[in-house]
Amino acid sequence: MQVKTVVALSLLALTFASPSSYAQDAALAAVAPVVAGPEAAVPPEQVIASLTKENALLQERLKTLESCSITSTELAARNGKRLKDIAGDVRAQRQGLADFEVYVKWMSGHVAGYSKYLAAGSVAARFAKVLPIPYAGQASMFTKFVSDAAVSLGASSVSLNKYLATSQQFVARVDALDPARPNHAQEVSDLVRFADQDLLKGMLEVQDRLVTTSQLTTSSLSFLESLNHYVGSTDEYWAKTKALLKSDDKAEKSFLSESTTALRNKAQAFNAKFILFDATVKKAAPQIKSLVAYDDLVRSLDPRFAKLR
Repeated sequence: MQVKTVVALSLLALTFASPSSYAQDAALAAVAPVVAGPEAAVPPEQVIASLTKENALLQERLKTLESCSITSTELAARNGKRLKDIAGDVRAQRQGLADFEVYVKWMSGHVAGYSKYLAAGSVAARFAKVLPIPYAGQASMFTKFVSDAAVSLGASSVSLNKYLATSQQFVARVDALDPARPNHAQEVSDLVRFADQDLLKGMLEVQDRLVTTSQLTTSSLSFLESLNHYVGSTDEYWAKTKALLKSDDKAEKSFLSESTTALRNKAQAFNAKFILFDATVKKAAPQIKSLVAYDDLVRSLDPRFAKLR
């Protein structure tokens, strides 16, 4: 009887315990997928294949970046080639510089030789309005014009001679560049700085001086043409200025006419060559500035140039 009672109690205990056990198993089954997550279900082979593909893409990107990179040596070589291009334009400039120098010297003698006509014209204009515009309205200023012109033309001559020397030095140094030499990058860097600080400065100064010379030429030609036109139609100018000119009318008139024609022809030739020179300056100036920018990059990349920055 006792045995039956124990067995009955045991069965009863199992009966009450079973619902709880089943609930726990169900809860674990429901929670397990949440805890493990979807990654747990991905096969290892698939994970390895994905990582391999990603690594291949990264390697391809690295190769692309390496192909786009450039060294300081390569940059210096490119600057060297650009310097040779600029040297070609400078050679073209130099072909006209000698002609500019001859013209400036001729103009200096021209202005000095015609100072007597300027002075005589000033005297004539005081007595009567015999001279046409623009001279008649500027008669009192021509003495100063002559002196200022002489100073300006002298300064132009100095600038031309200085740039002739600077440009010759630049061309010679560019011709001497040799990419095979160990110090080629340093030579290119030094020459870029010379181009910016000396060559371009002299080039711009000559450009400015030639503009002034062109303006002086225009003013002188305007005066001579006006005067030549007037004296060809009346003797009033000679009558009022004979005491200053001290020469016969025919010789003066012939000299004035011939010189006016000569100045007109020389001015046309000068202006044509100046247009070519001006074009090379406008081309070379930004090129030299870009060289400086690349040279700054070379000096940043190469530790040998660190002390130069």
